Formats: sequence, C-alpha cells, structure tokens
Amino acid sequence: MANLKRMIYLKIARRLSRNSGPVPGIISEGTKIVGNITSSGIIQIDGRMEGDIKCEELIIGIKGNVNGNVSASNLYLYGTLQGTANVSELFVARSAKLIGDAAHDTIAVEPGAHIDGRCMRRGGSIKSEQTQADLSVKHKEPTLS
Repeated sequence: MANLKRMIYLKIARRLSRNSGPVPGIISEGTKIVGNITSSGIIQIDGRMEGDIKCEELIIGIKGNVNGNVSASNLYLYGTLQGTANVSELFVARSAKLIGDAAHDTIAVEPGAHIDGRCMRRGGSIKSEQTQADLSVKHKEPTLS
C-alpha cells in the first residue's frame, strides 16, 4: 500500500512539475547522507547531511540538520546548519539554528532564531572594531590649550 501511495505521489508530482516548475530533491527524515551534493535545482533536507551542498535553492526543514558548507542562490533555514553559507537570499526562521558564518546579498531573520556566527553582506566591507576606533580618533576636534 505504501508503494502504491508513493507511486501515485510521484506521478502527480511529475505531472504538476511540467506546469509549475521542478520537483525538489528530498532527503527525508530518518535519512543520513555523508558526502557532497551538487544540483542545478531545488533540494530539501529533512534528514541529516554531512558534507557540502551546492544548488540553486536549499530548504533545510525543521528536523533537517546539515553539517557542511552551503553555496546556493536561496537558502531557507528552518532546521540546523553547522558550517558556512554563501547565498544570495537567506531566510532564517525562528525554529532555525545557524552555527557558523553566512555571506548573503539579502537576509531575513525571524525573532527567536539562533545565530552563532557572523552574517556578512557579500561584496560589502565590514569595518573592524579597530578601524572604527581609528576613525573616531582621526575625526576628533582639536582642543585649545
């Protein structure tokens, strides 16, 4: 019965994909993959992944756990990412944990999201605390003696 349901689901998904876009590759809950994934499409991780991922769009589900580096146009994080992310658009949900650095063009973070690392805009420069301190010293007004 389960095989019949799966077959019907896949046939419906293929038929709909002709009209509405590609069907994502799904790593389901209870599945663990060790290695790297490269795709030109959409990947959804609901299981555990240890390795690097390069794709157009990555969705890490609530129970998803990725330990590695991500390179994608869009990253929707609902679960856990331990590693770096180099993405154009980053969305971090309140249920998410981002442990590592993220370079992005745009970012949206829901209140309650856990981020332990740095989020940096790609192509922009972030001034260090030392540089900020140097600038404040250079721009002080002279004092009269």
